[in-house]
Amino acid sequence: MKAIVYQKYGPPDVLQLKDVTKPVPGDDEVLVRVHAASANPADWHVMRGDPFFIRLALGPLKPKHPILGADIAGRVEAVGKDVRQFQPGDEVFGNVSQSGFGAFAEYASVPEKALSPKPARLTFEQAAAVPLAALTALQGLRDKGRIRAGHKVLINGASGGVGTFAVQIAKAFGAEVTGVCSARNVELVRSIGADRVIDYTRDEVTRRPERYDLILDTAAFRWPWEYRRLLNPHGIYVLVGGSTARMFQMGFLMPLARMTGNRRIELVMSKPNQKDLLVLKDLIEAGKLTPVIDRSYQLAEVPEAIRYLEEGHARGKVLITVH
Repeated sequence: MKAIVYQKYGPPDVLQLKDVTKPVPGDDEVLVRVHAASANPADWHVMRGDPFFIRLALGPLKPKHPILGADIAGRVEAVGKDVRQFQPGDEVFGNVSQSGFGAFAEYASVPEKALSPKPARLTFEQAAAVPLAALTALQGLRDKGRIRAGHKVLINGASGGVGTFAVQIAKAFGAEVTGVCSARNVELVRSIGADRVIDYTRDEVTRRPERYDLILDTAAFRWPWEYRRLLNPHGIYVLVGGSTARMFQMGFLMPLARMTGNRRIELVMSKPNQKDLLVLKDLIEAGKLTPVIDRSYQLAEVPEAIRYLEEGHARGKVLITVH
């Protein structure tokens, strides 16, 4: 089969299209014929080995897993002897970041627990856009942010991959949502349900008088403490990812925030699981969640897709069409 392979950490140039051995599913695994995948910031962080702690988990000198790609959508080709939920021909989607990645390939062998039935109303390409970004948004809002109906929620980076899902998920929870984005994305963010949209190129959000119960920051351009003043008493600021420096800052700020008042500062790192995939599937089938697609690339064009994503201007998700 063909796959995008890398043997050392570095820029997108380290990614190469090669012929590799087609995987054989283990006893609890499903062999998926990949129809589509999507590119995420996680892919380029892993590709570059940055932040450095990634190398501690995935190989200090060279990558332990040579095929990138966390989001997958496709059709079941074969199943291991212990698999009970799926059979050949089933359409599935899922997140394989906890099982060695591997979505940027024609076939992937995936643990059964990493998959869910594909939402019927989505194409394979649309379904591949969902898992990592939407799981991050869901867990950031629900688990770290403790979102409730009626909450006032600010989403910084509302036009990006996680942000576009976060706006819709927050609305599904019954929140009043304000999105922050650039001028060219204001109408996009409004179209997916935001009650108000702030153009950060014209308006300094940290100086506005409004206060929020929850801030989800997917951009991480500012010192998190600057957003703390925008929180109501008992409000929560949640950061999605960020640089090595930002991670160290969060390690210092989270306990400090708890010691100096009721406003909390939290960091969310997506934890893939089948239960939350099914939550997302239900939201999609109910018409409350629809992926926003920026552009699509072919498998051989993954380096270009990653390079575009690294520029930081993607509107929604960047797809990889495989079959």
